[in-house]
Amino acid sequence: MARMTSSARPLLNRRLAEFGTTIFAEMSALALSTGAINLGQGFPDTDGPEEVREAAVRALRDGLGNQYPPGPGVPELRTAIAAHQQRRYGLSYDPDREVLVTAGATEAIAASLLALLEPGDEVIALEPYYDSYAACIAMAGGRRVPVTLRPDGGGFRLDVDELRDAVTDRTRLLLINTPHNPTGTVLTRAELAAIAELAVERDLLVVTDEVYEHLVFDDAEHVPLATFPGMRERTVTISSSGKTFSFTGWKVGWVTSVPELVSAVRSAKQFLTYVSSGPFQYAVAEALHLPDSYFADFRANMLAKRDLLAGGLERAGFKVFRPAGTYFITTDIRPLGESDGFAFCRALPERCGVVAIPNAVFYDHREQGAPFVRFAFCKRTEVLEEAAARLKTPTA
Repeated sequence: MARMTSSARPLLNRRLAEFGTTIFAEMSALALSTGAINLGQGFPDTDGPEEVREAAVRALRDGLGNQYPPGPGVPELRTAIAAHQQRRYGLSYDPDREVLVTAGATEAIAASLLALLEPGDEVIALEPYYDSYAACIAMAGGRRVPVTLRPDGGGFRLDVDELRDAVTDRTRLLLINTPHNPTGTVLTRAELAAIAELAVERDLLVVTDEVYEHLVFDDAEHVPLATFPGMRERTVTISSSGKTFSFTGWKVGWVTSVPELVSAVRSAKQFLTYVSSGPFQYAVAEALHLPDSYFADFRANMLAKRDLLAGGLERAGFKVFRPAGTYFITTDIRPLGESDGFAFCRALPERCGVVAIPNAVFYDHREQGAPFVRFAFCKRTEVLEEAAARLKTPTA
């Protein structure tokens, strides 16, 4: 029988004490136990392009990536990533020195923060933020400083003055996510220019999470922060294949930056997964070479799904913030006579047979996010139609 330690010291590292089971695990379990439609966790319910899947099968059969791939990533993928950045944004990167392949964007974020932070360094992040940000900052010994995106008309907006006021002598890094999960905000050129000016003025590093770069709608455009003056040499740009090609389980992400920053991130990354996703790296290399029509069709398909679910949510009585990017819709539940997102989401599977995520989990200032609830629309059309029907006619 295992002997438990008699020490009064908690087993879990105190830096992680505030992080329990993620809300995604809790709500997905609720979906399973109730048979509810899961619009909580952001993964598609269909696979991506058949030719990309076949590329992975071909790599497996040809013995490509079945053993440890190179630490920085297979050359074919690093070359494809560099070509993608050049073709899309005019950003030139050396695939051998300025590109690093990671186990999804999550590892890229973790490795970047572990590499670039010292204990006590402050990290400014846009609140609400993806939950791994807080955990990775904590593991690195940093201190997170939230700057809140607040409702403004039909979306959420950054207060640039508030961002500037948040910078102190202890600020090491800005952690920027655009297109933004969970609000769907896409930072404008003016907002990005202000962030760039601040970073240069205060000599700050910047880590940008751009995994939804190909999911921007209406008049929004995705502009990498690294394209602004003075930013290429101080920005670690992160993206991944999961959201763009609908193979989230493959966990293929990447970092692009100057050699010094990529080398620093690789120093941390090599002691996390070391390497991963060997055959899938070859498949993602082919995916990045898909014609522009693929990306246009993908965006148009997601836009139609956004509007389908947004319309259903509006008819059900929610205030809907139609996202300019990502595949999440944030709603305000106060028009329904509700104000506690946690209680609402925990009751929703039984009431309506639908699962959502309370946005408050993405806030340090929980009260700011209390009335907001997030729904994912990266599901089949018939699933979204059924979810909209259920939300309009709750059982209780």
